[in-house]
Amino acid sequence: MGLKVALVQCNPLVGDVEGNARLIIERAKTARDEQGAGLVVFPELALTGYPPEDLLLRDSLMRRVDSALQTIAEAVSGVAIVVGAPYRDEQGLRNGALLLDQGGVRARYAKQRLPNYSVFDEKRYFAEGAESCVVEIDGVQVGLMVCEDLWFPGPAQAARAAGAELLVSLNASPFHLGQYGARMEVLRQRVEETGLPMVYVNQVGGQDELLFDGASLVMGADGELLGRAHPFEDETLTIDPFEETMQLAPLPGQEEACYRALVLGVRDYVRKNGFPGAVIGLSGGIDSALTLALAVDALGAQDVMAVMMPSRYTADMSLQDARRECELLDVEVHELPIEGPFQAFLDVLNPLLAGQAPDTTEENIQARCRGVLLMAISNKSGRMVLTTGNKSEMAVGYATLYGDMAGGFAPLKDVPKTLVYRLARWRNEQGAAIPERVLTRPPSAELAPDQKDSDSLPPYEELDPILERFVERDYSVAEIVAEGHARETVERIVTLVLRNEYKRRQAPPGVRISPRAFGKDRRYPITSGYGRLLS
Repeated sequence: MGLKVALVQCNPLVGDVEGNARLIIERAKTARDEQGAGLVVFPELALTGYPPEDLLLRDSLMRRVDSALQTIAEAVSGVAIVVGAPYRDEQGLRNGALLLDQGGVRARYAKQRLPNYSVFDEKRYFAEGAESCVVEIDGVQVGLMVCEDLWFPGPAQAARAAGAELLVSLNASPFHLGQYGARMEVLRQRVEETGLPMVYVNQVGGQDELLFDGASLVMGADGELLGRAHPFEDETLTIDPFEETMQLAPLPGQEEACYRALVLGVRDYVRKNGFPGAVIGLSGGIDSALTLALAVDALGAQDVMAVMMPSRYTADMSLQDARRECELLDVEVHELPIEGPFQAFLDVLNPLLAGQAPDTTEENIQARCRGVLLMAISNKSGRMVLTTGNKSEMAVGYATLYGDMAGGFAPLKDVPKTLVYRLARWRNEQGAAIPERVLTRPPSAELAPDQKDSDSLPPYEELDPILERFVERDYSVAEIVAEGHARETVERIVTLVLRNEYKRRQAPPGVRISPRAFGKDRRYPITSGYGRLLS
């Protein structure tokens, strides 16, 4: 028994059915002609891209899908193709794995387990399948499954009972730190239960907030890995799951995985949306320095512009460090002082503000001056503004609406401040990008005299664990306090998180790297009395 399987770990564009069909045809022909594959497997919903969301409600999309499936089947002969695509039957719309062979659709499998949690809304669109699909390909009985099916024993065991000798799973499994280990545990459980080898094909690339890491793999019937594709790369892995060959791409460590995920997310968001490059407000602080490095690694230095916008409170060392960052990364930089527009706003507002002590009002005016300048550059040049705020700041509202939150994409939106420092140090190990002083000086927004983040917030080493427990794990105040944190601090932080939902709702999207990011998988009401009684 043997079957050479090509796992096409590709990066489709959501909604571009015709473009994705061309990609599928090209990759299938290459796998057939150059790798000698008898079966070519593509990820979940590869034909539409994942997740297509409410595009699935449009009849025009389904007409394009049906036409593209026929085009693929007629264009590629001599090899079987399993592709993820939606289809309709008498029960409704299905999330399907379709076998294209002999000039048409030879078999269709409907995903049985539809996830409806976290970032997933599949029950909004699809009807659940109830039957196995086992097809013969080059003498091997192949059982088809789709993504969430793997996380339950039933679909795999049913395929085994229906005669499957090999399990093939199509996936669009989003990345977050720790997800690879969870996948491996589930895959080994299914292989152990069925005694069958497993082909696991995962999408790669960024789609709005979601990031797909690939890491497609083949597991032998004994639970040993036979092959693994490179994480975060668009590639094809061709292997016979019945042979004891080893093709294992290395796995990155945590900081490298996180950094590469952010780079891929920035690249795909900017490029897939047709922007010629990015513009970043560079402050001399750690967040904008890391964002600049990510942008350069994602887009190339030639497509990144940095803008320094000093105010009366900007320290000389901040300007020096910002200039040095641009020298290290060979980035075009411009200096646009905001003293003029800031004073102009103060003059206009003087009849209303006279006699009142300066506070966050004046601080926010400075941030909004900078936002206006960056958006003007974006309008004129076509470049996307990348914002620089991190998850810790977004959690407690330490950001200015229509100021430093103004932009098209937020690379660090799901990156806690303590992780920002770790990523910056990892990046410097690959090549100098961020001056050491930026990594060691106390963080400051520099919107008031001698301002430091610690004036308003607990140290980030204390803040981030509290936020992680409340935001990502749903701990109560009492549970967080029980872990050794002061109740007064915990209550203040939790109140800030709940109070600032309205800001986060207006923030740009950013790459999701945690089990729960601010965005589509954390849906809290803006208007709520929940925080009035903390427990």
